[in-house]
Amino acid sequence: MLKLNLYELNKYYSFQNTPIFSARELVVIFDSNKRAVNGFLSYNVSKGRIIRLKAGLFTLANIAVNDFTIANKLYFPSYISLDTALSYYNLIPETVYSITSVTSKSTKEFETMNKRFAYFKIKKDAFLGYGPVMLEGEIVYIAHSEKAVADMLYLNFLKKREYNDRMDWSKINLNKLKSYLKLFSKKGLINYSMSKFKEYDQ
Repeated sequence: MLKLNLYELNKYYSFQNTPIFSARELVVIFDSNKRAVNGFLSYNVSKGRIIRLKAGLFTLANIAVNDFTIANKLYFPSYISLDTALSYYNLIPETVYSITSVTSKSTKEFETMNKRFAYFKIKKDAFLGYGPVMLEGEIVYIAHSEKAVADMLYLNFLKKREYNDRMDWSKINLNKLKSYLKLFSKKGLINYSMSKFKEYDQ
């Protein structure tokens, strides 16, 4: 049985793909009680050894965690999409500083580790078109390129996100894009999206 201390915690999570954990997980891993775990976490957060990402969710200060992993864990279910995914696929030239995701839950935003993590709601029926990618030794979930574009166009069509007119449409498979746009079942969305393509193609 593992003993609840920082050494064992570091040892355990140094072998995990996602070194982010909840207080509840530590109760199970260390066969401890909630009070002891909460005391352990509060003490080590105050000492800067553990970082509180949000209420009940933590990571170790001495183990680097990439932003995409944090985004996936902060709000579930979600996957990386919109500007962050478009930048990842080099579909837009800008460097993106906030981490954008979509979710089937309510729109939400977090500020943690000096960064902004934004989540935008889409229809449950359209919560598809993403998959796992190995990034810096961690498994993260990110939209396929055409789905990231579809998510962006959908939210722009609803006037909830701005359209990025510097997007490189030459890398987009229009048939795949249309198949993703159909998932939203939104009248006029496909025609609107194709009008944006025509603006680029002129």
